[in-house]
Amino acid sequence: MARLRNGKCVAEKEEGVEPVKKRERDRARNAVNQNKDEEEELLENRDDDVSDEVRGKRKKAEEVVNVNVKQRRKVVEKGKKTQNQNQEKNVEKINKHDPKWIEEVSLMCHQCQRNDKGRVVRCKRCKKKRYCIPCLRNWYPNTDEDYIAEACPLCRGNCNCKACLRLDVPVRNLKNLGLDISEDEIFEHYKYVLQLLLPFLQQLNEEQMIEKQLEAKRQGLLLPELMIEKADFRIDERVYCDICGTSIFDFHRSCHRCSFDICLTCCWEIRDGHLKGGEEEVVIQYMDRGFNYLHGGKGEKVKLPTETSPMDNIKSKSEWKVNEDSTIPCPPEDMGGCGLGILELKCMFSDSSTKKKKHMLSEIPVSELVRKAEEIAKTCNLMDVAAAHSQFCPCFNSVGEVDLSNNKLRKAASREGSDDNYLYCLRAQDIQHEGLKHFQWHWSRAEPVIVSDTLESASGLSWEPFVMWRAVRQLNHLKHGRLLEIKAIDCLDWCETNINIHEFFTGYTEGRFDRHLYPVMLKLKDWPPSTLFEERLPRHCAEFICCLPFKEYTHPSQGVLNIAVQLPVISLKPDMGPKTYIAYGVAQELGRGDSVTKLHCDLSDVVNILTHTAEERLTKRHLESIEKMKKKHFKQDQRELFGNFQVVEEKSGNNSGGSDATISGNNLDWLEASGDGAIWDIFRRQDVLKLQEYLKKHFKEFRHLHCCPLQQELNPGHLSKILETLSSFLLAVLIK
Repeated sequence: MARLRNGKCVAEKEEGVEPVKKRERDRARNAVNQNKDEEEELLENRDDDVSDEVRGKRKKAEEVVNVNVKQRRKVVEKGKKTQNQNQEKNVEKINKHDPKWIEEVSLMCHQCQRNDKGRVVRCKRCKKKRYCIPCLRNWYPNTDEDYIAEACPLCRGNCNCKACLRLDVPVRNLKNLGLDISEDEIFEHYKYVLQLLLPFLQQLNEEQMIEKQLEAKRQGLLLPELMIEKADFRIDERVYCDICGTSIFDFHRSCHRCSFDICLTCCWEIRDGHLKGGEEEVVIQYMDRGFNYLHGGKGEKVKLPTETSPMDNIKSKSEWKVNEDSTIPCPPEDMGGCGLGILELKCMFSDSSTKKKKHMLSEIPVSELVRKAEEIAKTCNLMDVAAAHSQFCPCFNSVGEVDLSNNKLRKAASREGSDDNYLYCLRAQDIQHEGLKHFQWHWSRAEPVIVSDTLESASGLSWEPFVMWRAVRQLNHLKHGRLLEIKAIDCLDWCETNINIHEFFTGYTEGRFDRHLYPVMLKLKDWPPSTLFEERLPRHCAEFICCLPFKEYTHPSQGVLNIAVQLPVISLKPDMGPKTYIAYGVAQELGRGDSVTKLHCDLSDVVNILTHTAEERLTKRHLESIEKMKKKHFKQDQRELFGNFQVVEEKSGNNSGGSDATISGNNLDWLEASGDGAIWDIFRRQDVLKLQEYLKKHFKEFRHLHCCPLQQELNPGHLSKILETLSSFLLAVLIK
């Protein structure tokens, strides 16, 4: 006979059973048959009037039958057990935990956790993991099979399966994840930080002393008798100046009635009669005129609220002057104050003249910091910062001119009579050979530094859009909330829109178009929030840190030259990221709705790493639709800017469409489409006045929410606010 055991057909032969066992089984069968015959005979002769002798024989026969049945069962079970033992001798038992079976037989793919996809590539390093061919084609398209066989993605630390991407434990064994420097180097870095910060600490101390002297004079007290009240605030609360918006970290003035706060700089400007931060505040109403308006149509008629007019709503400041006794009154209500109280001098940290002291280790007044820093600087004989920065740079020749033969320089501007037209550019692999001093020379001059091939410094984790989608998409989780939709910004009307994560990344790869076949440019800015980046994308966060160049400055937790890292644990640190910026884009310049970042001022130094690009080719239908929409946009621009389209159209000649480059003088034709990537336009600090002039002259050409043009001349006094919210396409044109 034949039986199927463990997926194999095993033949059993009766003669395979031992002879002794067979004879015992035959005797048991004969005894059972004999007892059956006796039982049948007794049953045939049974009637109601049988004698006691017959009943006794019948009962005895039944007992014999029961005993023989039990014996027969034991013999059969024993025979089956013997057969199973013989079969196990002929069939090899499968042990799925056997290393040899795992290495040579198993077909389970680590990526998809399936064993029915055919051929797999086995790792020769760990000899435990394997990847099926479909997964390698989908998730590792640019990796050869031999490379996978040499060491699998898990061994290399760049596996992008769901389990590895959502790993909730700290990532280990990643190269360049930490900062490996000696204690002596750390000490030298601390001396360098002290050397840089000491002048600023001394300046802060002088400013506070001036304000304390003014307050003591107003109260008729000697300086040692002055008691400054400590401000009441939470440890996690960030305090801003209600005039200029800057952060307040220690001395300031505050109203006890309405908690209106101003910084010391604004106090001095009020006393001098020229408050720069108190100019007219511009509040602009942007009305949604419908989809047709976005592409040159007249749009829907909208009724403005009764309390506003079609022009910008302007809040004019009232007269705000210092009182005769030198006190500063709280500003009126239209400036955010109450107009009743007096702005009293307060401090954030304990001082020798502070009322109601609360002793904390981190509460060291600026004056004490200056005293200790000066002692250390004197002991360590620190040289002057200006002298250190004037040292020779390898980018210049012996006569102090830019060495054009240096392959580490890249031309970025053409300013006459300037020595900063070239930027320092090096490869990530050359950082150790170049040294940190060379970088610091350029960094001290506020010059951008370009570092190429930074991704080669990490494990090679994929930044493909759908890899990130797999990492962040999820339903409910014990540690993470539900995350299926995100908020993206539409670059055409600058409004936020809710979109499914998968739909967003599909548009990134395949393109997205509106009803007119015009490209839709969506972008995710500062996503996910920095507090969630490590939680949502733990592996990508570790990969990002591995890519960071000059980790002494850039490492978010170990950078000895990163001032934010050195702040006390209990302090409220600035939001330093990391964050991702994901945007659609096409190589063609659209003129309206381009994938761009508006001109803005960064509050801190920034490291931008380009992790992924993708090419999107437009079809002939799309290109024709774009040209058609450009013409409509051009007509709308002329109609709204000048009100007389015919004259401008005649002057423009055979313009094929799009915004006229001669309107603003911002001609981008010189940009070469040399491949996928991003373009950054970075302006120097000394160029701010030129930017102000440009914005003031061309403000009507800018469009903001709902694609509405600006109608109010911009106030140069609010440059930071203008650059953040009202400017147009000046900083970065992102191209996939």
